[in-house]
Amino acid sequence: MKILVSLCVFVPLLALATAEEEAVLESILRDRSHIEETLRLAADEKAGDYAAALQRLRKIYHNSIRPMEQAYKYNELRQHEISDGEITSKPMVLFLGPWSVGKSSMINYLLGLLDTPYQLYTGAEPTTSEFTVIMHGEKIRTVEGIVMAADSSRSFSPLEKFGQNFLEKLVGIEMPHKLLERVTFVDTPGIIENRKQQERGYPFNDVCQWFIDRADLIFVVFDPTKLDVGLELEMLFRQLKGRESQIRIILNKADSLATQDLMRVYGALFWSLAPLINVTEPPRVYVSSFWPYDYAPDTSRDLFKREEISLLEDLNQVIENRLENKIAFIRQHGIRVRIHALLVDRYVQTFKEKMSFFSDPELVFKEIVEDPDKFYIFKSILAKTNVSKFDLPNRDAYRDFFGINPVSSFKQLSAQCSYIGGCLLEKIERAITHELPSLLSSINSGKNPTLSSCEATGCGEKPKNRYRRN
Repeated sequence: MKILVSLCVFVPLLALATAEEEAVLESILRDRSHIEETLRLAADEKAGDYAAALQRLRKIYHNSIRPMEQAYKYNELRQHEISDGEITSKPMVLFLGPWSVGKSSMINYLLGLLDTPYQLYTGAEPTTSEFTVIMHGEKIRTVEGIVMAADSSRSFSPLEKFGQNFLEKLVGIEMPHKLLERVTFVDTPGIIENRKQQERGYPFNDVCQWFIDRADLIFVVFDPTKLDVGLELEMLFRQLKGRESQIRIILNKADSLATQDLMRVYGALFWSLAPLINVTEPPRVYVSSFWPYDYAPDTSRDLFKREEISLLEDLNQVIENRLENKIAFIRQHGIRVRIHALLVDRYVQTFKEKMSFFSDPELVFKEIVEDPDKFYIFKSILAKTNVSKFDLPNRDAYRDFFGINPVSSFKQLSAQCSYIGGCLLEKIERAITHELPSLLSSINSGKNPTLSSCEATGCGEKPKNRYRRN
């Protein structure tokens, strides 16, 4: 009887203690309603129109750009093969920076993962040793790296080239979340300056470059205690050159400092990073504290919240423009493939012109590839085609390219035509100048992209039989 009475007294007290703990926890947690408002997560999307536009983009790529890629082995020059998974993938947000600066905590905060089984582990010591991809799924589950690389429907199959040691350090987390329906987050191991690449067991910088090349937005995170730029961080910023428009620099844990100290830290971070970023104007640094708990008392909480909302607006802009960015990316890729094909064609043409009956093929082509300017390889491309000199690839890259691929294995562009398929050069030029801009304009005008398709007739032009005599 005494035990029963004791239980009757203890259970209400336990419930009261739990309720008090929840009340205390709610009082120290930050309000997250502005995240949903800024990112417009409650708004419905036109999934049908988006899928139709992606399908047409995929068709343009496969019909007009990929045949030229394969004919002139472009992927062996750039090491960037575009898969169907990459075309249909969601925008990727990449988190980079030193160890324990709050990258994982920031993801937990944006997704509301605090006190859930799948919150990313955080701590004062280096905690993230894997590349963690957080993506949308029907249910919460973990996906091993070897499974992600083997699934051709995902955009991660090219990661197999970095070896099994890396795939063991790659993990995916799927969960049903409104934000993850529109974007994918990638958390990376923190940069430790005294660690060598070989100690990781895989080519860390090469893996980072793979993700950098495919990221739509790159958050480079620092905190007040880790402002020094060492060799590994300097190497990372060299890899980021050319992607300055995607970079957002974040000074995290800003509420851990008094206002005067924060100004000094801001100046020190700016001083360290300014020489590493290849832009004429100073980089924008977002100053806030990205984690679920409330700001420390007597700090600039209004400033921190405005900075946070400003960063969220940048993220929302990437989400809103994801289709336009995808089309622009495929068009830029097509321009590079076209330039590569024109250059290879010029190398082949020059080789055939310089060859005679008594010439040694290896010596003739070695002379051409060692000094292409002597034979006006690059200048002739600029003179005869609408190619910018700033888009031309490095000359040294073709020395390595032709070291692997003999010049005799390539046909000239004039020979890359067929009665049914047409000419490869005309198809890729039509995609660059007509089909992709037409798709982009149909999206901006709100029209159904399937109604203005010009793949069959070349945007209103009647198909011509170039082999028929008039």
